[in-house]
Amino acid sequence: MKDEDQTGKEQSGDPGDTHRPGTPEEEGLAEDQAPARVEDAEPGEEEAGEEVEFDLDAQIAEFRRQIEEDPGNCVHYYNLGEALADLGDLETANQEFENALQRDADGSFGAIIHFGIGGLRFRQLMRGISSNVVKSSVGLMSSHKDKASITDVNEEEYEAPIREFEMAIRDLPKLKADEEIVDYVSKNAPLQIAGGYYKWASDLIDKSRQLTDYGGEIRDVQKAVQLLRKTVEIDPNYSAAHLLLKVAKKMLTEGWRIFDDNGFLAKEIRGLD
Repeated sequence: MKDEDQTGKEQSGDPGDTHRPGTPEEEGLAEDQAPARVEDAEPGEEEAGEEVEFDLDAQIAEFRRQIEEDPGNCVHYYNLGEALADLGDLETANQEFENALQRDADGSFGAIIHFGIGGLRFRQLMRGISSNVVKSSVGLMSSHKDKASITDVNEEEYEAPIREFEMAIRDLPKLKADEEIVDYVSKNAPLQIAGGYYKWASDLIDKSRQLTDYGGEIRDVQKAVQLLRKTVEIDPNYSAAHLLLKVAKKMLTEGWRIFDDNGFLAKEIRGLD
């Protein structure tokens, strides 16, 4: 049986050029989750070739004014939700996204709204315990555990963003938006789903490596393998997922040992072979 630190390797290579959610540090998800807001650019601004800086507070005030003038237009609520999310007010942003869905009677804007909600759900997930510990098990498979560790993985918290991105894909045929926005959602929604599966799997593996022997370690790593297989099926270029899948399979085959901060054996999980 080999120690766990012999199964892990430093992550190498580029996980791919396409945007996918992994961790805020790795993928920049929290800063750039959705396509550009609708109707918030003046004609000619993009042609000028200069990046336009927006005052979030001014944007929010403008979107609220637009809602007052045209309260039945779902686009205004969506834009307000995006601006509030950028400001970090996730709860109010969620309310505005829900308001947008309620006013999207024919579903012609549902794909982009669900895409925005999916990004919001992922941000909310990252505000939990997993945001305070190691974000990925790849390259960090030391057999000595830090004090901070994921000890619980709530499936609903991971399913929530994935479900929204799936609904974004479902509603794509009805989306009435610029071709650029349609292409963005069509390309990135599957990648966001793949990244959600990857994050879920990574947290399950970290959970299995906690000091406490909770009896479900093998089951959790098996679940992680299933999720990682879904990840690479959606995105074959997701190299980090391929690497973590190899690590998880090796854990199941050979088992692993976890030591406390003093170097004493805390638990030993036997492999399936």
